Amino acid sequence: MTDPIAQAAAALASDPRKAAAQARALAARMPGDPRPRLILASALRRLDQPQEALPILVELARAFPKAAKTRFELGLCLCATGRTREGDQQLDEAVRLDPTNAEAWSAIETRAFAAGDALRERRAQAALARIDAGHPELGRAAELVVLDRHAEAEPMLRRFCLANPNHPQGLRLMAACQVAARGFDAAETLLRHALSLEPGSIRLRFDLAHALFAARQAERALVELAPLLEADPANPAYRNLQAACLGLLGDDQAAEAINAELAAAFPTNARVAVNHGHAARTAGGRDRAIAAYRRATALSPQSGEAWWGLANLKVGVLTDEDEAQMRRLLSMRLPDDDRMRIAYALARRLEDTGRAEEAFAHYASGAALARVRFGGAGRDYAAEAAGVVGTFTPDFLAARAGQGAQSDAPIFVVGLPRSGSTLVEQILASHPAIEGTMELSYIGAIAARIEHQGGAERLTAASADELRSWGEEYLARAQVHRRLGRAHFIDKMPNNFRHIGLIRLILPNARIIDVRRNPMASCFSGFKQLFAEGQEFSYDLADLAAYYRHYLAIVRHFHAVAPGTVHTLVYEDLVEDTEGHVRRLLDAVGVPFDPATLRFFENDRAVRTVSSEQVRQPIYRSGLDHWRTFEPWLTPLADGLGPDLAGWRG
Repeated sequence: MTDPIAQAAAALASDPRKAAAQARALAARMPGDPRPRLILASALRRLDQPQEALPILVELARAFPKAAKTRFELGLCLCATGRTREGDQQLDEAVRLDPTNAEAWSAIETRAFAAGDALRERRAQAALARIDAGHPELGRAAELVVLDRHAEAEPMLRRFCLANPNHPQGLRLMAACQVAARGFDAAETLLRHALSLEPGSIRLRFDLAHALFAARQAERALVELAPLLEADPANPAYRNLQAACLGLLGDDQAAEAINAELAAAFPTNARVAVNHGHAARTAGGRDRAIAAYRRATALSPQSGEAWWGLANLKVGVLTDEDEAQMRRLLSMRLPDDDRMRIAYALARRLEDTGRAEEAFAHYASGAALARVRFGGAGRDYAAEAAGVVGTFTPDFLAARAGQGAQSDAPIFVVGLPRSGSTLVEQILASHPAIEGTMELSYIGAIAARIEHQGGAERLTAASADELRSWGEEYLARAQVHRRLGRAHFIDKMPNNFRHIGLIRLILPNARIIDVRRNPMASCFSGFKQLFAEGQEFSYDLADLAAYYRHYLAIVRHFHAVAPGTVHTLVYEDLVEDTEGHVRRLLDAVGVPFDPATLRFFENDRAVRTVSSEQVRQPIYRSGLDHWRTFEPWLTPLADGLGPDLAGWRG
């Protein structure tokens, strides 16, 4: 390299002091050329001398107002000297002048993340995705993926990948669309192929870790994340995903510690504060959770997730001032996600203060947005129930009796959400022979795979070896959650009632506990709960009624064809005669009575469901008939339940 200016520029990254010396000499020899002065200013910034660089850059910007690189350097120096608003304006001007300036977009993204400006961060990420793509059609698709417009991006990417099957960036973006559509196996296949083409790609490795986490395969996600963390241990995206994986695996203290570190490192980012609140709540740190959520609402008053985080603690922390602020926010233009969450939070506040009619109106408005956000139920429950009845006949079950994995360790707690299943889990987990884990997705994943391979026909054709291997697969995947080494563990995924037959086949010695609650209480409690994901049936009263009847039909079928398979525990009975029903419950799972199960509220284990604060209190009766306060507005629910409104116990 013989060009002295090029030599000075090349030295910037590795030896800015050398670059500064060369640039000074060149500027003295070539006073009319702006390039040596720009190199000198960049070197000074890299040497933590932005104040010395500023006069040079201001003069250059005045002389050459359309020079994007000068604006970029000026923006960084202004930010470094505390003049952040002016600095951000200069960075914006840099990308306006040169929309392909990846360095400037990256600086905007980094600063927006630190400031908690999600819209600005997303804009920068979309621009960077377009630039990185290096192809017009792929660039547009990349922008759409970043903007969560996967349905628009998918056909563009499908065409591109068919024409370019070995294009790593196209494969990566197509995988993102698959993750959005919950096609996790396809996403993993695409990303592993892309990694075979570019094995050193950090972005592909991170996307693979994220896809595995989204598929609730946290152990495998951490394996992919490990080399990235080793190379860049302070990277906030890596640390955030690591914390999420640890939380999914039940290491709640470690997850909260990481979130606390991120909150300290990025004190102006509301999303980081919200994540800390969620982690603290799970780990049992109510006061820490409240403080984190409060910090988030101070940083970003329209953060619906922070407001709902406070309300969802269900301990009445929202104040008159909070109510007034939420009302003001709902009178403004808001993104639907924030409006949805604030509507639920305000409804909770109104319910807590005895204003039922207005509370119901806000629950209903939030639920309408949630139904759009998560999708309506749209399932044929009658056909699904008929399929269960037609497949799991007495003869079918008898022919496969004793097959499957023989472990008696699993205890499945099933039912509808908000039926008392978390309370039952907490009671059981207070027994010295039983460990509480979380809502595990593994039975659902096995069931989905079988459904994809042919459903009932595939299940009917399964050999004894296959049934055993599926059971062993479940046990192996659940093992990571069994941290205490106890004889039994709980899988509290309520919707596993849909898979009672599969559980019976692959884990014949597992215990299944059905927790049942009055449908009006259970369904209304679900209606006013904004779930983190899934439960798409819960945002419409008629859908809830249909789902409850579906649940009853499935459980009743197994009571009829396989007596003893399922132990039904009625929540109301547990409240009225706690010790008697706890004794029957422990008999059903095959362990002796232990007094600790009656002091379940003293158990400081992490609880990940929306009932986390409620199960840290003794049982109380006040909630049994709380739904009656809202009865005037629950006619669609009562009508939809039909005969099960009165006959739900049987």
